[in-house]
Amino acid sequence: MKLLLTLFFAIALWGCQSSSLQHVLIETDVGNIVLEIDSEAAPITASNFLRYVDGDFYRGGSFYRTVRMDNQPDNDIRIEVIQGGANANREEDSFEPIVLERTNITGISHRDGVISMARGGADTATHSFFICIGDQLSLDYGGMRNPDGQGFAAFGRVIEGMEIVREIQSAEDRSQTLVIPVLIRKITRI
Repeated sequence: MKLLLTLFFAIALWGCQSSSLQHVLIETDVGNIVLEIDSEAAPITASNFLRYVDGDFYRGGSFYRTVRMDNQPDNDIRIEVIQGGANANREEDSFEPIVLERTNITGISHRDGVISMARGGADTATHSFFICIGDQLSLDYGGMRNPDGQGFAAFGRVIEGMEIVREIQSAEDRSQTLVIPVLIRKITRI
């Protein structure tokens, strides 16, 4: 009986854990990217991203920014990311900014393929997000990329399509803005 109860609780726990990892498909003009969103480690940030996904805000949005080692001459601490966001026609419908979930709380570091929310100051993130190319630990809490040292809110990772992320990153830019933004056809849960 004890073994049966242990098995039951193990299955129940596994079910809870697996449901905290949502899978999301980003369909772009250059290919698809599949994300794993961690609702357990970063519940506020994951919920925020998923409400934009569920509200179809990203349809017609784009990846519009690429940051590479060669296009940030004024930065002492350099990073490599691509940044995307919602359809500009939907920005007026944006939700209120969310509280910053710092990486020292969530435990999700800005490693290769990690997705995180873009922000200006603390507690200002809405719909714009970025994906790391390579490890970018200066974006974590205590990192020196931002003067406030608060870092960014990482909330998931790419599980398929890093070659598409790298293709977007290598596209032609002017001062980190893609000359031809990569259209986000839609982002949906899978």
